Amino acid sequence: MFWYEQPPRNGLKLIVTSTAWRHNSYEDGYSEAKFEVSRQNTNYSLMTIKNLTSKDEATYFCAVSDH
Repeated sequence: MFWYEQPPRNGLKLIVTSTAWRHNSYEDGYSEAKFEVSRQNTNYSLMTIKNLTSKDEATYFCAVSDH
C-alpha cells in the first residue's frame, strides 16, 4: 500500500510504503513522527498526520498494488 501527498499546484510525492506484514518504509523528508501509518490487515490502512500546520495543506491519496 502506498500513501501519497499532492500539494496545491504540484505533482504527487510518495510518503510511505506499507507492506502486508506491517512494515512501513518512509521516503526522505517524511517520518513516522509526522505521518503515522497503521495497518490492521491487508485490506485496511489508516494514515494519521500529526501536528498539522499550513505546510500540510495537500490532497492525500492511498494506492494499492496486488503484486
